[in-house]
Amino acid sequence: MELRIFTEPQQGATYERLLRVARAAEELNYGAFFRSDHYLHMGNVDGLPGPTDAWITLAGLARETKRIRLGTLMTAGTFRLPGVLAIQVAQVDQMSGGRVDLGLGSGWYAEEHAAYGIPFPKEKFGRLEEQLAIIRGLWDTPVGERFNFAGNFYQLQDSPALPKPTQPHVPILIGGHGAKRTPALAAQYADEFNIPFASLEDTERQFKRVRAAAEERGRKADDLVYSNALVACVGKSDADIKRRADAIGREVEELKANGLAGSPAEVVERLEQFAALGSQRVYLQMLDLADLDHMELIAAEVMPQLA
Repeated sequence: MELRIFTEPQQGATYERLLRVARAAEELNYGAFFRSDHYLHMGNVDGLPGPTDAWITLAGLARETKRIRLGTLMTAGTFRLPGVLAIQVAQVDQMSGGRVDLGLGSGWYAEEHAAYGIPFPKEKFGRLEEQLAIIRGLWDTPVGERFNFAGNFYQLQDSPALPKPTQPHVPILIGGHGAKRTPALAAQYADEFNIPFASLEDTERQFKRVRAAAEERGRKADDLVYSNALVACVGKSDADIKRRADAIGREVEELKANGLAGSPAEVVERLEQFAALGSQRVYLQMLDLADLDHMELIAAEVMPQLA
């Protein structure tokens, strides 16, 4: 099982803070550094000093890291036109030497759209379907040929479909809890399916749906990578665990029930339960970005046991 770092900068983080976390993740041999794509904080925090843009952040990190993969969990489809997003991701992939993954979702947080004057359409899922078709179509169109698309929400005419990413195939992540349309969309476009903040029971149920949808579409179910995103709160002692839970405003028992909390041994056991259901990657939601010792502990005492 591969462990990746997943951050939520809208809760309060500068670019410099994110850079420190990304570099630490690289040095500690985590598989990737991912970030959310939000412009407004959530819950009882002030979000200071304010939001950072996901793809501007990743562009900077592309030039300031060397090996670690970079991506979004998830880019909000409401924030960017698909043609523009295809250009942005291709450019960051070039800047990183081919280390980008694109997680793309429909967008859901109405308040952040209202706060920054971003349209929040009623029909988001149909737009997401067209966005995925356009992005993949633009990247897959051979150089010298043109791409056209006539959809209900987007129309592209005579596009040169440039620039191209460095990678021949940028991995696309699709995720969520939807019972029908989400698995079908993952089966059509995804290289990886991610279920966020789910129980073992919900993970098993959703993975089975996606595997069935892939086979119905004529793909091998194992063609996709299956992953979870879970909040992390790991400590060597009960006092350490409580201190880390307090720092993010959560209760230890709640985190043990719904995330990855406890001693390294307890977290390894929990991860093995997810692995038994087919989870191949876990995105560790790190909510206290000042606590680099937390990442070091997991890398030293959890990661080696998952090899």
